[in-house]
Amino acid sequence: MSSQARWIKSKAEGSLNPVQVEKALSEITSGWDGSLPDFLHDFPLGEEALIHLLAVSQICAERLQRDPGLLRWLARPEISMSDRGPRRMLAELHGNSESIAAENFRPLRLWKAREMTRIALREVAEASALEDTTAELSCLAGVCLATVYEECDTRLRARAGAPGTEFTILGMGKLGGRELNHSSDIDLIFLYGEEGQGRFTNHEWHNRLAEQIVKSFSGGEPNLFRIDLRLRPEGAAGPLARSLESMENYYAGFGETWERLALIKARHVCGSKELAYEFSRQHQPFIFPKNPTPELLDEIAAIKRRIEREVPADELDVKLGAGGIREIEFVVQTLQFIHGAKHAFLQEQGTLKALRAIAQLELLPSSEVRALDESYRFLRRIEHRLQIEAERQTHSIPEDPEKRERLARSLGFDSAAALLAELQTSNERVREIFHHLIASGTAAPAVNLDIFADPPRATRALSELAQGSVSFHVAPRTRQIFRKLRPLLLEQLAQCADPDATLVAIVRFVEAFGLRSLLFELLATNPKLLELLVRTFDASFFATNVLIRHPHLLEEITRSATLNHSLSLSEHTASLHPLVERGDLDSIRVYRQTQLLRTTMRDVLGLCPLPDLWQEITDLAEACLLAAAAIVGANNLTIIAMGKF
Repeated sequence: MSSQARWIKSKAEGSLNPVQVEKALSEITSGWDGSLPDFLHDFPLGEEALIHLLAVSQICAERLQRDPGLLRWLARPEISMSDRGPRRMLAELHGNSESIAAENFRPLRLWKAREMTRIALREVAEASALEDTTAELSCLAGVCLATVYEECDTRLRARAGAPGTEFTILGMGKLGGRELNHSSDIDLIFLYGEEGQGRFTNHEWHNRLAEQIVKSFSGGEPNLFRIDLRLRPEGAAGPLARSLESMENYYAGFGETWERLALIKARHVCGSKELAYEFSRQHQPFIFPKNPTPELLDEIAAIKRRIEREVPADELDVKLGAGGIREIEFVVQTLQFIHGAKHAFLQEQGTLKALRAIAQLELLPSSEVRALDESYRFLRRIEHRLQIEAERQTHSIPEDPEKRERLARSLGFDSAAALLAELQTSNERVREIFHHLIASGTAAPAVNLDIFADPPRATRALSELAQGSVSFHVAPRTRQIFRKLRPLLLEQLAQCADPDATLVAIVRFVEAFGLRSLLFELLATNPKLLELLVRTFDASFFATNVLIRHPHLLEEITRSATLNHSLSLSEHTASLHPLVERGDLDSIRVYRQTQLLRTTMRDVLGLCPLPDLWQEITDLAEACLLAAAAIVGANNLTIIAMGKF
């Protein structure tokens, strides 16, 4: 065995992942010009830092195996020994002789992968604090976004001319707070100045630009960043880009409390700084109300209860689990929302900076602020170490004992048991602070959901009726109407044979109906109509599907007086005659469905004896058959009824 092979064996056996480290070092040395041990002797962050990275990050190990030049680059002190801001990143990026946009931005993708490796190396070597790591990752995303934006903007101007207004991109979430992790989505809002008409409208031009940016990020290897646009007005149902005035109108008329909290982290990433500033100035009173009303505090309490309900069963999820990162962020943003208007320096996008401001203002006891700060740093360290392995969006400590042990030792713990004990202590501290954040007096009255076989699912369905889905926003007035409707609805559901399935059908029907406020008001003021709808959904799968596909039929049937009496063959024939004259088979099909729905509702309400119901359905079938025969000209054809007909 050569001295180099013995060196590889020795380093691998002393590492956290012997198999992966031995493979990586063997591959690197096979293409290395010279002695790798001698080269690493003077490695700026130390040989052990590199071995540690190879052990905990498969993706970084693979990059180093494929590209020996990457290791030589990392060995330069000016690269690995200090943070790199946007100027240094941009200078190196644009110093590349290749076109950044070639092959769907492949040079940019390769550069981003190299920077991710550098940041991961500095983190495992403990050469940068958490704030520095997240700031560099956020800076990296900002540089990539600005580069793609500038290229897409240039291309679109060449094809479609210059727009008549400015454009900016706002970072939200972790990007806005300069808190990205190693596999974060980047939450964005696209914004342009004002409406206008040129060769294209400003709306068309800037939505086309937004589409090009999103498309450029979504394809190609290695990946850039995943773009998430769900925080924009109307979520997935809204346009990609809006004007400043459109933003103002949306938030004034439909803005939700959760959107206020989300906008705390909004900041300019690229594009027009002036437009981003104007957006921030314009929405300051919305984000930080001077005097939060009791209704707003109730909304905050409702969001808190939703977070509590949605805690995953996985107790080792450091982001969404009880006492996890999400709960720390909620505590901080709630205090910012309530007190931010009076204390401008509380209006920080970053969680750790905001915690320092909370401490200075004594909005929480110093011991609690310290506990939140320590827990946030601890949980983010775990999250980063989990994601460094493959740059995948994972937040859960692995169940595999070997992987769990490796994670613990990588973070400086003697064992996995020690890590889990520290995690439990951290979670308990955070959960206690989270629980007493909003006074218990704001809690919503308890609702008995024992009528449901699956109460958590029913809770989510009721919440969706009140709040809307991710891609749809519900106005405050609509939510107020639903609060009146909810107890009436639950009372009717309690009489159902299958309350769970009926509630799901109601959610689907409400989504299909569209005008939610009109429907809720109609049902809240007409208990008999609500009873009819609930009983129909409970009794008939056929009627349920017809109403969901054609929600307008509900109004058509209930508006007429035909529910109270049966229709004869002659009455059906008379109604169908105009359709026969037009040769309109499609309308005959709609008529049949409407009448079947009507007879089903009559049956559900007990408005006709069973023999009368049979006769009415038979008359309907005969009338439709005669109408169809007349249209196709089957005058010489004899039709004989069989069976139940």
